[in-house]
Formats: sequence, C-alpha cells, structure tokens
Amino acid sequence: MTQASLQQFYIPEEQSIYLLSHDDARKLKEWVALCQAQLEQLGYRNIELIGKGAYGFVFAGLTELGEQYVFKFTRVNLPQHLQDRLEEEAFMLEQVDHPRVPKLIVFQRVRSQSVLVMQRAPGFNMEEVSLHEGRLSPRLVVRIADQLADILRALRRESGPAGKPVVHGDIKPSNLVFDEARETIALIDWGSSVFAQLDASLQFVATNVMELMSDNLQQTNARLGDVYFIGEEQLNGALSSPRFDEQGAAATLYALASAQSCRFGHRAIPATSLGLPMEFARMLDGMLAPDLRTRMRAGDHFIREMPRLARLVMLDLPTPQEVPLVPVWSRPANHEIDTVVYSSRKSFLREEGGHETLNDINDVQLDRYYKNFMQNMGETEKAFLAAVSRLGKYPVVGGLAVRWEVDGVYIDTSLNLHDPERRGAFIAAVNNMVTLARAIHRRGIFKSCLFNARDTLHLDRENVEAPFVPLPGMRLHYEVSAVPEFEDRSRLHSYFEDGPDPEEFLVLPEAIIASLEALNDIHHTGMIIFEALPQHLKIHSHYRLLDPSREEEFRRRLDDILDAVGLIEGLGVSGFMKMPYKDTRFFAHIERQPERFYPRDPRRVVE
Repeated sequence: MTQASLQQFYIPEEQSIYLLSHDDARKLKEWVALCQAQLEQLGYRNIELIGKGAYGFVFAGLTELGEQYVFKFTRVNLPQHLQDRLEEEAFMLEQVDHPRVPKLIVFQRVRSQSVLVMQRAPGFNMEEVSLHEGRLSPRLVVRIADQLADILRALRRESGPAGKPVVHGDIKPSNLVFDEARETIALIDWGSSVFAQLDASLQFVATNVMELMSDNLQQTNARLGDVYFIGEEQLNGALSSPRFDEQGAAATLYALASAQSCRFGHRAIPATSLGLPMEFARMLDGMLAPDLRTRMRAGDHFIREMPRLARLVMLDLPTPQEVPLVPVWSRPANHEIDTVVYSSRKSFLREEGGHETLNDINDVQLDRYYKNFMQNMGETEKAFLAAVSRLGKYPVVGGLAVRWEVDGVYIDTSLNLHDPERRGAFIAAVNNMVTLARAIHRRGIFKSCLFNARDTLHLDRENVEAPFVPLPGMRLHYEVSAVPEFEDRSRLHSYFEDGPDPEEFLVLPEAIIASLEALNDIHHTGMIIFEALPQHLKIHSHYRLLDPSREEEFRRRLDDILDAVGLIEGLGVSGFMKMPYKDTRFFAHIERQPERFYPRDPRRVVE
C-alpha cells in the first residue's frame, strides 16, 4: 500500500469511527470482529477492544484460568517492515524484568496474522485518570515519580540477555496503567523500545571494538515516540540513550501535575507554579529546560534522589474549587457524544523562517500529529493548540474564538459540557488554555469548533466530477431552547465579522453562503463544517435555535443548505460558527505563572 492510502485508511486514536466513510467503517468493524473471533478460537473469553492506533488494535480477554491478558494485533495489510515491529516489540519486552512491567506471554502468528500476548496490568491508563481527575495531587505525583525513577534505574542496568541498557522511547501518561487501590503504575507499550547506543553519560555502549567501528553507531536506532512527550534529542534523531526516557518521564509527570496532554506548556505554566514540593518542582523544570547540561544534571538528580524525595511527609491537602476563567455550561446529555475538535486560523502561530525538522521522516504516527499541525511553532503555541485538543477529549460541544491584540487577549467561548461529573477536570483544562493564550505575544485570531461526530452527515459519489447528492430524508440536526433571560439579543457574534478564513481552501457556492447569511439573522448558536474529499463529503454540524418562534424559517434555511451541496466544487474544508451572544472576556498578557510550592509542614495546613 502507498503511504497516502495508508494514512486515509488508518484511524488515529483521536478520530471517531463516525468520521469514517461507510466503507471504511465497515472494514474497521469487520476487522475488529475477525480479531475477536480468532482470539475466541484460541480459547480466550470476554474479549473487548481496549485501544487502537496507527498500526493496529489492542484487545483484552481472560484465559481459561481467569488470568487477564492483552492481545496486540497489527493489520495484515501493513507493509511487512511495519508488521515486523510487533515481533521486535515482543523481543524487547522479553529483555525487561521488572515488577512494574507486564510480562510477555507469547508472540505468535495466526494465519499470517501477528499477535503479541502479554499480561494485563490492573487499572486505567493515566491519561484517562488525568482527564477524569484534572490536576493530580502533589502527593500522588511524587509517588508516581518514585516508581518511574525505579523503572528507569532498572532499564539503565547493563544486564539481561543482551547486556545493554534498554530505552522504552515512548513514556507518556497513556502508556502508564494506574492501579488506584494500591497507587501503583505499570509501564506498557514497548513498540518504540530499542537497545541504547549511548549510556547515560553519552558514551558509546558497545561490547567489542568491531561494534564500535561499525556503521550502526553513526545512525540512530531510535524510534519516534509521541511527539507531545519526547525530548528534543529523540525528536531530532540523536543516538538513543537512557536520557530519552528521562525526558518522557519528566514530560509525563509535568502533564499529570498540570492537567495537560503534552510537555510544551512548561514555560508559561512552570512546574514551580503547580504546588509541588520545591526541590521536586525545580528538578522537574530543570529536566524540561532548553539547556542540555541543565537537563542532564536534573535527570541525574531525579534518578539518584527520588527514593529520598518519596519519603517526604505528604498529605492530600484540601483544594478550593477552581473557578472557570471563561463561561462553562453543564447539562447532562440525552444522547452519546463523540467530540471532535476542528481548529482553523493557526498559521499566525507559526514562527517565520522556523526550522523544518521533520519533513524527511516518513512515519504514520508522526504525520498524524506533527507535520501539518505544530511544525514551526514555539513551545507555548504548541501547548495552546494541545490544550484546545484536550477539550475535545470531553463530551463537549460549542466553539471558541481567541483574538490576540497588543494590549492582551480577547476570548469568546460557548462551551457546553455534557458530563457534570467531570466539570472540575474540564475547568482545569479550560483555564490552562486561557493561561497559555495569555502567554502568547503576537497578533492574530484563532477559531475552533467542537462538534459531535455522531451527528456528521456522509455523502458519497463515484468520482470528483460527479455532484454530491443528499439521501432522501437526510436533515441537519438541531436543538431548540428558549433564550435565558440574561442573554442580550443585541450581542450577536457573527460568522462573517472577520471575513473568510485564509486557511480554508473549499470555496462554498453562493446558494450556501446566502442561506448562512440568512441564518445569521436568527438568534442561534452552533457551527457547520464542510469537508470535501474526492469521493466523500462530510458535513459536521451542531445547531441550537434560541428563538423558537422562528423555527420554521430556521428549519427551511438548513434544508436549503443541504439542497445546495450538489453545487459544491473543489476539495478542502470550509467552516462557519456562531456564538450565542457576545460575552468577550479580556485578559492581560503574562509571561509565566507565579511560584507556588507545597507547604513545608502539611499537617499544620490540615489543622
């Protein structure tokens, strides 16, 4: 398969099945059913899909003796060198013997299908925990740090069958499984792991002179981990070393302490502002510092001193409820929500003449995140975009518009959370997004829509020349609610107030634009995005009518939009959104959050 077709067929973890074409969704369901059937034939039961990524799927099940196992499949239509990675992962996992690393059970092929079987660690992955809890307590962050340091010390030892240090290469919250009852972690997913080429002192690791002279020490054997968490050296193709995992560990601990989904926010929201013990916070900031020597010194401190830091007397202190910096509405959902975030107007966040570091790397995982998304951006700009993406991991619909001016930042939001239980964690994510926006000093506007992928309409056609034809009975979904008294009808936030988006390449026909302009005069909130592919059109929308007396006209305008999709020509994306009312919040610029440390005597605080 070509790289292009690979990327179209594979579903990134973030992409909902409801965004796939009918054909691709059918293939996916058939594939999952086939994997489950094969596992049941092998005698396993209670099979469930627990994860999916660019290269395959992960299932869990029980053995006849009731032991919990994990089964990792690669897709059979992957190129052979990518299928071989699963066997390499099994080999690397076999080299690691640590109580916090689930053991390899077996690697086998079933009818040309590779399957990796390993123990299942009890609990949930730390990204899920973070999304549910928000910022983790300083006590828990330090406890997790101690366990991570213990794993890294074991990986550095030149023992095991190969006698070389092992680099995991992809330490991040979703690769740590957390057992809440015992507060222990397990490190999973060894698909990026390799034998270290350099030791912790950056000296060559080699068992003989011939190895030292060979070519394989001139080029890296490192695999690319998650670019939200790996450090600069791994990202830029340096020779692999245990220092890679220090960077992953630091990024993970920082993300868990700050309720973020990446490492990039540390300049605006440093570890020293998160209420952590002073020594621990400064060590974490050092591990994330731009200077290599500072990072190495802090990493040495982490490996050496974490057992002592873990013995600090720490209690879970009462924390006041966080107040949202912009409005957040909560209402229980009457149907399931698969949130997807669509963001436009990102180009001004890129740095002029930025260094193109990764254009030559041909990697599905990488392309998923990086090439078209964050390249040439500063650290805080990347963190801001990741913070907006994190909002999409909650059941939320709405939109936001952020405008940077010389005097500060103007933010309009319409955020409707449909899971009141997670309101506290969601507010932490929203407030991080606002804080990161305040630390960006440039002029421009950023817009983002959050919609429910389950409401997406799909239209297919034979070829690029054929028109898209809506199916009989197809309609754009909307809700109706009376306007709350506090909403002022004069404060409308229009689609059209700042002109067409320079980053959207689909030019919509006049008939659709005319209907959108007519909708603009009816009090409502919502968004619509058209995504035209060669044989497939997706229409993402979320509408709430706030003036029930005009429902008939509103419905007619939505029908007119759908009737006009046959006039769409060209490929690309075009989107429009409307805030329910103008309630712009202004924030002055900041450089970074002020210092805030864990108290020296927590017992006195509790008393």
